[in-house]
Amino acid sequence: MRRIERVIRRYRMFEGARRIGVAVSGGADSVCLLHILLELAPRYGISLAVLHVDHGLRGDESTGDADFVRALAGRLGLALFCQKLDFGESGGNLEQAARHGRLAFFAECRAKADLDRVATGHTRSDQAETVLFRILRGAAGAGLAGIRPVTADGLVRPLLAVDRQDVLEYLRSRHLEWREDGSNQSRDFARNRIRLSLLPQLAQEWNPAIRETLANMADWAFEEEAWQSVEIQRLAADHLTCEGGRGLIRAGVLASLPRAVARRLVRHVIERVKGDLRSVNFDHVEAVLDLSTEPKGGTACLPGLIVQRSFDWVCFAHSPGRGEWEVMAQVPGTIAIPGTKLSVSLEIVDNSETSGSSYYVYNNEMGCLDWNRLPGSTRLRSWHHGDRYQPKGSAGEIKIKDLFQQARVPVWERQGWPVLESGERIVWSRQFGAAAWCAAGPETRLILRVSEAGQ
Repeated sequence: MRRIERVIRRYRMFEGARRIGVAVSGGADSVCLLHILLELAPRYGISLAVLHVDHGLRGDESTGDADFVRALAGRLGLALFCQKLDFGESGGNLEQAARHGRLAFFAECRAKADLDRVATGHTRSDQAETVLFRILRGAAGAGLAGIRPVTADGLVRPLLAVDRQDVLEYLRSRHLEWREDGSNQSRDFARNRIRLSLLPQLAQEWNPAIRETLANMADWAFEEEAWQSVEIQRLAADHLTCEGGRGLIRAGVLASLPRAVARRLVRHVIERVKGDLRSVNFDHVEAVLDLSTEPKGGTACLPGLIVQRSFDWVCFAHSPGRGEWEVMAQVPGTIAIPGTKLSVSLEIVDNSETSGSSYYVYNNEMGCLDWNRLPGSTRLRSWHHGDRYQPKGSAGEIKIKDLFQQARVPVWERQGWPVLESGERIVWSRQFGAAAWCAAGPETRLILRVSEAGQ
């Protein structure tokens, strides 16, 4: 009991809490957790409720578990919240689907039943199995922290300092009943093979205290990760820009950081933009760091993300950018550019009514075209590879791609870049302005003023 209380105090599991939901499957760990928290409840000033998820995967056994938990909650006078999961034809990883179902149910119970925390019965034995499983899959850093004692979504694990054998001794000494899950003996699941075969073999042939060693490794990694996260948050605040579903960071920043710090910062950016780190591995992070030292730019494809290097910027985004688009331009009118906050306004200005002075003001601030020189209807479209024209002030025609290079426009900003056409000829482009052959001059009577707004 003292070890459990140390964990509770160390991680402030019940600080500010009034009502705790206890996840009870009916197995030994969760039944032990429920009775221990009942003993400790007066000390921490908390009340308890029982949460049970019927996965429905073991037929009568699952039904028996639910009946057992229902009867247990009734005997103890505790409120019970129970849900049966329906996996239907979801396919995929059944263990992962079951975990997501449980977490969703816990979140729902917290909201509906006014629960401050949800306690689960994970033990040090579970921690050891988790860490070993992650080592075998190539995890490092945060992955080695294993099962968190507390999580941002309100889960707490008071039993992480005790082994499964401690749990069984507690139950037997008090003549408490529990349910055995027959699927725990199935070697079809990787976690079961680790628990039933690999860990016993390691304990016998390599380290008798292997479970404690792995759990200590998790504790060490957890605390280091908590310390490192503060530094990464500071770096991100100084160097990361997140907007429009993208994350931008200077390549020089990544290249200048110690490799260990740069890796953590890259993972932080991926998680911010993607929402999680699922399926992101060591090679993905290294590919991003390689981009930061590649002056010619390039692209790295990550699970759910595209990472691009252009000039001194690295961009993390869900897709390469906006696709091609085209709209007929009504004059006067304002056109919203698809997939952006940018709009282009078209307005006719009678230069003869302004003593000619307005032309110079307009031309210094935005694109101004001679309306009478335009050969036909106008349309606004995204630029295409191969597009070229002669902007006012340039010596001749130039590819828009070369204009991008000269202006150092990153590749992700180029997607959907607006150009205005008249009679199949480009007469204006965003940022690069009016075409020389139809640009307004002092003699222009009707000016088509093209202006941009937004970003």
